[in-house]
Amino acid sequence: MQLSKTEEQLMQYLWKRDKAFMKDLLEAYPDPKPATTTVATLLKRMIDKGFVDYKLFGKSREYYPLVRKKDYFSKHVNGLIKNFFNDSASQFASFFTTETDLSKEELEDLKTLIDTEIKKK
Repeated sequence: MQLSKTEEQLMQYLWKRDKAFMKDLLEAYPDPKPATTTVATLLKRMIDKGFVDYKLFGKSREYYPLVRKKDYFSKHVNGLIKNFFNDSASQFASFFTTETDLSKEELEDLKTLIDTEIKKK
């Protein structure tokens, strides 16, 4: 299951806070802020999709993520590799390193990360 762009934006705010009440989430948005009903609708959809849940404190709901940001991002990257790069991490890496504006230093950092992972295996 996937989040829409607006749901993803709201999820980013929730991941940063770990848990939040509606007022906290509204404060996270830049101006002009969305209507409370809009955020409530997004939260309802995200609950239905299994990304968010809440605890009741009287009439207030404290929302929290059920999916970790790392897990969500990992699933997206793996889907991207599968769907756009013929399930080839090498093709993805080639595209990523040649078609982005990475500096020599950033490429060297990537090489160090890859070398470290190779040594672990």
